[in-house]
Amino acid sequence: MKHVKLVLLWHMHQPDYRHYDTREFEMPWVYLHAIKDYADMAFHLENHPKIKAVVNFVPILLDQIEDYASQFASGQIRDPLLRLLITPNLDDISDSDREFILTSCFKGNPDTMLKPYPAYEQLHDLKETGELIHLSERYFSDLLVWYHLAWTGESVRRNNEIVIQLMEKSTDYDYTDRTQLFSLIGQLVRDLIPRYRKLAETGQVELSTTPHYHPLAPLLIDFTSTHDSMPEAELPASKGYPGGRERTMYHLSSAIDSHQQRFGDKPSGIWPAEGAISLPLIQMMGESGCQWCASGEGVLANSLRQSSQDDDLPDRTHYLYRPYRVHDSGNITCFFRDDKLSDLIGFEYAKWHGRDAAEHLIQSLEQIGHDTQTDENPIVSIILDGENAWEHYPYNGFYFFDDLYSLLEGQSGIDTTTYREYIASTDHTAYATTLPTLSAGSWVYGTFSTWIGDPDKNHAWDLLCAAKSCYDEVIHSTRLSESEKAAASTQLASCESSDWFWWFGDYNQADAVIQFDQLYRDNLANLYRLLKLPTPKNISEPISKGNAHASESGTMRRSS
Repeated sequence: MKHVKLVLLWHMHQPDYRHYDTREFEMPWVYLHAIKDYADMAFHLENHPKIKAVVNFVPILLDQIEDYASQFASGQIRDPLLRLLITPNLDDISDSDREFILTSCFKGNPDTMLKPYPAYEQLHDLKETGELIHLSERYFSDLLVWYHLAWTGESVRRNNEIVIQLMEKSTDYDYTDRTQLFSLIGQLVRDLIPRYRKLAETGQVELSTTPHYHPLAPLLIDFTSTHDSMPEAELPASKGYPGGRERTMYHLSSAIDSHQQRFGDKPSGIWPAEGAISLPLIQMMGESGCQWCASGEGVLANSLRQSSQDDDLPDRTHYLYRPYRVHDSGNITCFFRDDKLSDLIGFEYAKWHGRDAAEHLIQSLEQIGHDTQTDENPIVSIILDGENAWEHYPYNGFYFFDDLYSLLEGQSGIDTTTYREYIASTDHTAYATTLPTLSAGSWVYGTFSTWIGDPDKNHAWDLLCAAKSCYDEVIHSTRLSESEKAAASTQLASCESSDWFWWFGDYNQADAVIQFDQLYRDNLANLYRLLKLPTPKNISEPISKGNAHASESGTMRRSS
């Protein structure tokens, strides 16, 4: 009997939000996603022990989760929102703190995180009157509590007595209420990594990693890899990123080392930042001992077209659902994401009833099993981030996941597995196919257009290239001590993150672009400071303005 092998890969990532000097967290998304999405995703797997999955943690996210855990342990809080949550007398806070609370505490999907809670929605309505002078300590106390309740995972809301009592109380929250909630947040954050470690130790979950600071590695290695899928794209004025191969290996080696320290063994596989791959990167991952990597369906389609010189591909069921080895890349196995099914979860199923969405996904998987060649057990890769989609679902996707995992547990023809387990199976040996040529690209459109080719993105690369040239000159001199060199290298790694380039461009919301633009230039300025060099004047000039009317923007993007 034919069996569909299903790999669910949930990718967890947040860039480094810490100020380079004060180490203050300038955005709260690490701990908010921790108590909502990372906690819920662990709960669903714990509740369905027969379901196997791959969970990919980017090391810089884990660094920050551990940082928050240390803050809760020491009481030295470096996140302004958490600090305000446990401020005893909110009557004494400054006007700027009041404005900060009002600006911060309504961020989230209003349809699923505001409107379901009348008391929270009333706080929003009061703010909209514009009469801020009349807002009392009680208002700010209630708002801080409700914002964190809205960002609490559904599994926590249903099972934690503190949250249940606070939800029932609904208003007039006092300092005791806020400190109880603060302590719970600390507990959820501290427990997070041990929960996933335990899931991995049982064999239910495979933990994978990404180069440490989430760099767009193929572009670090070679800007011209852009032309594999975008022959006419404009590239930065700089001919290439200086020392890109060495920097890529820095991120890769650091990720493997940190994974081994946290989880007790080396990762078997890598989800490269943005699923972005090129032949040199795959060779480097193979040389580092990685058994597998994964990318987007568009990369595979482009590679097959390039290999055959024929734009007409057969039906995707004839090529997508099998493992590949790229010619001249060693023994590393490549898997390619089913973009349609992944995007259904990421963008469409949130609009469906949870059971209907789960049943539709099961039926789609069964259809794949029916349509693929009779002598193959297809391997289907559903890959998407494990954090940003769920706020669009009712109840943070609780019913969708519970129904999906329950249905999968009862399916005789669909087996959830992990890439590590699959590689060890006879299916891998039997069905692995050689890909003659690899067209470099990412999971978004099969290209690098989200990170390069736009004037603003290219300018950001040129600023980074200039900074790297200065870095190389100073590092090879005697100007810095060994500890100063290490600090500069870490700061450079943060500047090399793909996240900065994601946000530049006029298709993203202006307020988010302005924030990330400033953070990027602050990081570059600090790199020059650590190198004991003057900061160039152009670092003070904004790179990108974004679009106040952008309709499709933000943390998620369709693959095609």
